[in-house]
Amino acid sequence: MTGSTPTRPAPNRPVSNRSVSNPPASNRPVRVGPRAAAALVLVTLIGIAAFGWPLLADRRSGLAHSQDAPWLFAALLPLLVAVVVATIADQGMDAKAVAMLGVLAAVGAALRPLGAGTAGLEPMFFLMVLSGRVLGPGFGFVLGSVTMFASALLTGGVGPWMPFQMLALGWFSLGAGLLPGPARIRGRAELAMLAAYGFLGSFAYGTIMNLQGWVILQGMGQGISFHPGDPVPENLARFVAYCLATSVGWDLGRAVLTVVLTLTLGATLLKALRRATRKAAFDPPIYFESGAIRTSAPGPQRGTDRDTE
Repeated sequence: MTGSTPTRPAPNRPVSNRSVSNPPASNRPVRVGPRAAAALVLVTLIGIAAFGWPLLADRRSGLAHSQDAPWLFAALLPLLVAVVVATIADQGMDAKAVAMLGVLAAVGAALRPLGAGTAGLEPMFFLMVLSGRVLGPGFGFVLGSVTMFASALLTGGVGPWMPFQMLALGWFSLGAGLLPGPARIRGRAELAMLAAYGFLGSFAYGTIMNLQGWVILQGMGQGISFHPGDPVPENLARFVAYCLATSVGWDLGRAVLTVVLTLTLGATLLKALRRATRKAAFDPPIYFESGAIRTSAPGPQRGTDRDTE
């Protein structure tokens, strides 16, 4: 009588040492987690207060922005470090991202002297637009602030305006990272959107910086001077007149140059930045635990490679 031979259970197959990471959820490899978002919100609130508080100050205070720049700078540097540390803690930034931050900040600082401040021509703004688009809002904010700080040291532009410039350029780059469709919009449509943002953002940057300088300038015409203690609507009307009279041409030069560089060099640099981020592989780290692959962030895996017996 013949009987069936019992089968042995297949031995456990070892898992290959080759790791497979999760596919990226978006084209923003440097993610903004809750702690980084909270740090960004805190920096933004402090910045809004620093720019706008003279509008609400009493006429007898006499301070305007003449004495708050050192305090703002002292608060801004630790908060920028907090944004970076929070992003690292949220596993959105690693050593490779910090290295890319340093490289892009150095390039942006080197671009600023090329315009020599002539007619508002500042070529580093188009780099901030592209970097913020590819690398995301958190990375963009830190990059904009660090680039302005480095360029101020390089060009000798250190003064009470520097912390305000750091905030303004950080917001400019952050806005580029918040533009819609990072995974869908490509090609000419993306370049057109980035050029339009660069144009409008260049005027917004100039307007914000005008607010910093306008409140400390004295001796201008009655219709454009800041009057401490006056109602906010009246001072804002004078501020608009001041911007139209003094800085529209300057801001227009910055805006036009940003649009031209974005449309002519944008496609090439976007490809280069995206290729660099893919090679840097800003993905969740991989851990091996008892023959299984686990990532630090939840999500479906592509699969595991198994050795053949």
